[in-house]
Amino acid sequence: MTWPVIFNWIQNNILAVVALGTLLVLVYHYLIEREHGVKLSKKYRNSIYEAQSKIFLNATQHLISGHKDLAIKEFLNAVDLNRETIDTYFALGGLFRSNGEIEKAISIHRSLIARENINESTRLRALKELAIDFDKGGFVDKAVETYKDVLKVNRDQYEVIAALCRVYENVEDWDQAYNYRIMLSKVAHESQSETISHILVQKAKANFEAERYSECREDLEDAFRFAPSVSAKILKLKLLIVLGHLEEAKEIFFELFQEHPMYATFIFQALDEYKGNEEATQKYFERLSLLKNAFVDFQHFEQESSPSIILSKIRLYRDQGRTQDAYAMLKNWMEKSKFPNEVLQMEYIKLLIEMGKKDEAAELTLALLTGIHKGLTRHYCSQCGYNSDDIFWRCPQCYRWETIQFRWKV
Repeated sequence: MTWPVIFNWIQNNILAVVALGTLLVLVYHYLIEREHGVKLSKKYRNSIYEAQSKIFLNATQHLISGHKDLAIKEFLNAVDLNRETIDTYFALGGLFRSNGEIEKAISIHRSLIARENINESTRLRALKELAIDFDKGGFVDKAVETYKDVLKVNRDQYEVIAALCRVYENVEDWDQAYNYRIMLSKVAHESQSETISHILVQKAKANFEAERYSECREDLEDAFRFAPSVSAKILKLKLLIVLGHLEEAKEIFFELFQEHPMYATFIFQALDEYKGNEEATQKYFERLSLLKNAFVDFQHFEQESSPSIILSKIRLYRDQGRTQDAYAMLKNWMEKSKFPNEVLQMEYIKLLIEMGKKDEAAELTLALLTGIHKGLTRHYCSQCGYNSDDIFWRCPQCYRWETIQFRWKV
């Protein structure tokens, strides 16, 4: 099991982790601290351990039941009983944080850092927990500073570097995001090439929107060196259209559809998203129109297995007023396909209505409404299920790269 998988599992099972931690604390107190409590009478030591055992077991039960507030009360009792139990403070700080009481968590972890009688590994652990407190509380600058303090002590901290990657990607500081992804690639057990490529595409996109086209091209070249991602190819295509390099643009254009036919409607959606001055915008869409015409006339796509290609062609036919061509293509598709998707059925219904074939349209509409999926977005994240009509290369919810999946939306 790789560190990223372990880290994600811990995030998703925080209560189970804390509960396990409390049990380990119990064992520690029972087996270790009893050995070192020589200054106390045996009877008094046993009474303390018995009270602590009851407290930790109660806290564990509350955690398993999801009653965080009750678990916090039990841990506070444990702290009052013995203020030298470091692990109790860590458990309490983690509970405060998971319960949204960030200031209390910060206070606990700062008090641990300030102690003189703890070893460096414990101090480093407290510093890391403090960074997570700041992060969860939205104190971005303090979180970044504290994460970096952890790395000054130990640079091989996967979860800390990953957190810095996430923070810098969230604030769209792509230079720092790139630097820390490179650092993460040295300690992670999975390739970061695809993600680094996407980050470089974001840098290139910022330059593209600012009309710094030479810098945009350089960033894209770097992105391709890491991974020839779809996002890199789409942005390069847009850049070539803006610069008027139509032959090269055409080559990438058809390469995209042949290698990624399921992205067809997605590609056109991305290409249509362009804003420049009036003259530049006019030239851009004139050139894009030439590519669209070439796409419509191209006959070598594997149409039988690519509904996205069919849909894209149908929409372009309709934009050009070629209703009969659109009808012929869709009718052929409907007759051959055993399970035509809903959006193509809807396009077919629209065409039937436009052509006056109302009876056929009504019959198909009734069949469509019987099994239609309502309220679906165009895209969703394959990792966490986040839904959106917008294009996202990085999921805004789970922060994973290139997890976007497509739905056919009516």
